[in-house]
Amino acid sequence: MFAALGDETRLTLLARICERAPCSIADLTQGSSITRQAVTRHLRVLESAGLVRAEAIGRACVFELAPEPLEEARDFLARVSTQWDGALERLKSFVESDRPE
Repeated sequence: MFAALGDETRLTLLARICERAPCSIADLTQGSSITRQAVTRHLRVLESAGLVRAEAIGRACVFELAPEPLEEARDFLARVSTQWDGALERLKSFVESDRPE
């Protein structure tokens, strides 16, 4: 998931999907210099990472955000952040303590 989000184009596509989902490939290429083929490749990466869901509507395929992986990542990063805060606080206490040298 983080590798999928590490690309600026994919982040832009994901933001556009969040703004006005569901979006077709035509919607996502409108006003952009990126080709439909490139958008399709990026969307497949996002779909493989579980970040978007595709649905066929007639001949078109529309994409919408799948928020669950992002929520899981947010929760994971919050736990890691809490652990780091605790570790840094312990280090600060150790460094600032009056200890014989």
